[in-house]
Order: sequence, then structure tokens, then C-alpha cells
Amino acid sequence: MNDMLKGKKIVLGITGSIAAYKACYIIRELIKGGAEVQVVITPSGKEFITPITLSALTHKPVISEFFSQRDGTWNSHVDLGLWADCMLIAPCTAATIGKMANGIADNMLITTYLSMKAPVFVAPAMDLDMYVHPSTQKNLQTLKSYGNIIIEPQSGFLASGLEGKGRMEEPKVIAECLSDFFDKQEKGLYADSSLRGKKIMITAGPTYEKIDPVRFIGNYSSGKMGYALAEECARRGAEVTLISGPVSMTCSDSIKRIDIECCEEMYNAATDVFPGQDAAILCAAVADFRPEHAADKKIKREKDDLVIRLSPTRDIAASLGKLKSNSQKLIGFALETNDEELNAKKKLKKKNFDFIVLNSTKNEGTTFQSDYNQVAIMSENETKHFDKKPKNEVAADIINELENIL
Repeated sequence: MNDMLKGKKIVLGITGSIAAYKACYIIRELIKGGAEVQVVITPSGKEFITPITLSALTHKPVISEFFSQRDGTWNSHVDLGLWADCMLIAPCTAATIGKMANGIADNMLITTYLSMKAPVFVAPAMDLDMYVHPSTQKNLQTLKSYGNIIIEPQSGFLASGLEGKGRMEEPKVIAECLSDFFDKQEKGLYADSSLRGKKIMITAGPTYEKIDPVRFIGNYSSGKMGYALAEECARRGAEVTLISGPVSMTCSDSIKRIDIECCEEMYNAATDVFPGQDAAILCAAVADFRPEHAADKKIKREKDDLVIRLSPTRDIAASLGKLKSNSQKLIGFALETNDEELNAKKKLKKKNFDFIVLNSTKNEGTTFQSDYNQVAIMSENETKHFDKKPKNEVAADIINELENIL
């Protein structure tokens, strides 16, 4: 292990597992590497290992409860979230994984996790049947979609007497995982990325086309896929401009965000920004039609029916396809309900895309509102199919393809 842990501030979360005793060895490895360790332990964790032992190893009081004394003194999970360079939860039980995945903040460890600004590492430890249970696997996938790093458990003899996968990774290996992460972070994992210094425009989210002051035509887009693409490009050193429809998402400060509401606003922003970009990814779910006339007052229910005449909105993709220079790349998305590949191929050619990302409403648990997606990336001569995975991982696959052609 190199010196990458030196001076790092690490919050170590310990939960109620028989593997809790191994936390002592994790602390030793981290402190040997020069890290400063603050332990946060769940009430059930204290049934397996005492705070006195942990405090003796870290030279810090162990945090377990919200309030440390009866005089109003309290432990701030917010301060811990700001203090740490990373958080490691080892061992992490199925119960804690479930609470983390669903935001059940009923103890100090979970509130610290929810307040954490730094990367979070999770080292599961449980019996093999618990580990392979669909609910546990779903919760782990959810944590991955949040950007948490899972340190996979190993196979071996378990406390139950069974043999299989579920044993927490060895303390030395866990410490090496953290050290490797900081090493890559310092060197820049994507230091040699072809996106470094490139200007990338991304559209995301829905558009709202007004019917009257309180109603609109829109869609179910959450913006999650577009925002994941923006973050991935920024991580690789690109200068990202994100043109976003109305969503509740937030993005990194390094990303220039332009908020719009309707298709016309997105068209104006995109056609203004695109000429100065190296590439654009059109991920927004833009309305194809808008009311021909938007009422300036709320439409009252006065008749048995209401007829609204719709007009086509501006075709942003087609317009950018015509503006595109030989040095620029243009990536599109196609959400289809039938004849998926045929329709995507037509759109690829018609809009002058360099490649198109196809997803389908037939893939259960993907697309709108979901944290997962399952896509095919189609170019003129090739189609690559990918498994269902968290949207941040899908974003990495898409940006890998962009790097190949940029």
C-alpha cells in the first residue's frame, strides 16, 4: 500500500455483524497508512464490539447516539459529512444496506451516510442466502446507482456453518481499495481521456408546453439519464453545458446549467450553444406538439368536451444535424414502443446522428423515473446491446462510445 491514505479523514461505519471484530484490523490498516479514523457504530454493532476497544485504536471517542450527554451536547452528522474524505461501512449488514437504499434515517450511521459529501464504500457481510436474496441484490444495485462503491464479499466458511458468498472482504484488501481510489483520484482516472478540454452540450429532462397558466403537455422524464451523462463527461475533464427541462435534479458546480421550460426555449438555447461545441448529446424528452394557442387564463370546465388544436414543435435534432460541421459529433436518443431498431435506424439517418442510443418501454424497470436503463447503441454499421444497469453505468458506456469517435 502506498502513501495515498496519509492525511485522509475517514468515517468508518460499523454495523451489527459477527464480522464487526474485523473493524479493529481495518482501523489498524488505515491508521498505518496515515489516515485519521472516526468510528460511527450502530446500537446493534455495540453488541459485537465495544466502543472502548475502537476508541483505544482510533484515539477518538466513538459516535453512536445523536446526543452524547444530557446537557444538550449532540453529535452532528452534517459536520461528519463535510469533514470526511470518504466513508467506509464495514461490515455492512443487509438491514443497513436496506436502510441506506431507502433513506431510513433511524440511527446516527444512516444520518451520517445521508449527509456524506464524500465517496462512500460499502463492504457487505451476511449469510449467503441473505446476500443472494432479490431484495438485498436490488438494494445493492440501488446503492450503486447512487454512486456508492461496493466492495464485494468473498466466498468461504460463514458464521452459520455454511459455505458460500457473504464473508466480508479482508481488512487489508479493504484498505487497499481505499488507497487505490485516492491514488486514481489524485492522478485523475481519466487523465488521458479524449474528452479532456472538449466542449460537450447535453440536453436533459422534459419540456412543458402550456395549455393555460396551470396546465401543460409534458411527459414522465426525470432527467436522470441526461444528468448522469453530464456528470460522466465532467468527470472525464470535459467542459459541459447542460440544457435542462423542469426537473428536481441537481448537478456539479463545474457544469454550466441552462434551465428551460418549453421546446422553443430549448431550441433557442441549443442552437445558440451548439456551434461552439465539439459534441452534443440530445437526451431530453422534447414534446413533439404544443397547443396552437395557450390560454392566458385558466380554462374552466363549462362543456362536456374540450378540443385543443396542436401544432408541431421545432425539431431540435434535425436543426442541429443541419448545423453540424465535419468536426462535430451529434448523439441522439430514441425511446421506442414498437419496431425499435427499425425506427431508431431511420432516426439515426434522418437526424444526421453519429450514433443513436435506443431504449424501449418494453424493458421493465427502465426509462422514465427509473434509476436503471437498458440500451442499444446503434451506428450506421454496428449495433451494440448492453445489459440493464444503473444509469450512471449506462452513461459511462455511452461516453466510452463517444470517446471512440471524438
